[in-house]
Amino acid sequence: MDVAELYHFLFETYAGIGILVGAGIVLSIIACVIFEIRTKRIYKNHEPEEDEWSIFEDEIEEGEEEEEEKLARKRAGK
Repeated sequence: MDVAELYHFLFETYAGIGILVGAGIVLSIIACVIFEIRTKRIYKNHEPEEDEWSIFEDEIEEGEEEEEEKLARKRAGK
């Protein structure tokens, strides 16, 4: 298969265009997950707000549990 045939397949057939679109979507999702993980590492001490959402929903629940534990410790200390 030479370059001309590959070009014809990718840009001039429905299957080739579908492959290009699918590859673009997959690459975008991978990039988004990588950037979300990097952002999570940078702002690991960030306290979640009420209306905040995350791709990783369990993190918000863990943050809420930690916040409840802090309040319980403050009440016990008084």
